[in-house]
Amino acid sequence: MTKQDTTLTLAPRLAEQIRNKLIAGELKPGQRLSEASLSSDLDVSRNSLREAFRLLTKEGLLRHEPNRGVFVATPSIASIIDIYRVRRVIECRALEQAYPQHPAVARMHLAVDKALEYRAANDWVGVGSANMAFHAAIVDLADSARLNAFYGQIAAELRLSFGLLEDVEFLHAPYVDMNAAILSQVEAGKMAEAAAALEAYLARSERTVLAAFARIAEAGA
Repeated sequence: MTKQDTTLTLAPRLAEQIRNKLIAGELKPGQRLSEASLSSDLDVSRNSLREAFRLLTKEGLLRHEPNRGVFVATPSIASIIDIYRVRRVIECRALEQAYPQHPAVARMHLAVDKALEYRAANDWVGVGSANMAFHAAIVDLADSARLNAFYGQIAAELRLSFGLLEDVEFLHAPYVDMNAAILSQVEAGKMAEAAAALEAYLARSERTVLAAFARIAEAGA
């Protein structure tokens, strides 16, 4: 295998690692990415890292500015609205058609337990990560590898939209108990009720993020 082949093979894995950093909230909208720092942290060559950057730029998660470098993308109002539209289609449908004994329900339970632990420790970034895991488990209910892969990109964009809010407790606190309530409905086999609750939940979350975006836009005007 040539050096170029190795770079092209490694790049998607690197892109996934960086995408996971976005989902975990480790990278913020507008943040400049250092090639030297990331290549050292991930123990890869700069060529491989640049190819991963190219892939993530194509996904809209990063942006390249000539003579300035690579930056984490900042979601637009249109992209936020579209993200939530996609989430309603995927997540609510997955819940509605799921069955209570699906293995992903155990992962939903673990995510709720983790969120409760993080809330008790006043770790709101951790609560946000547990919340992301809860919703990824909901998508797992659909038993579709393609949906899971697609949702990984959506989840990264979603976490970037969360990064627009400075008060992470305000953003994440209401959803810990809401996740627990949805889980209880799923475990009781009340799938239609769980899907309806999630629909309302997503509408509330969308309004919160859009309001934060509007405040930022107004402040910059």
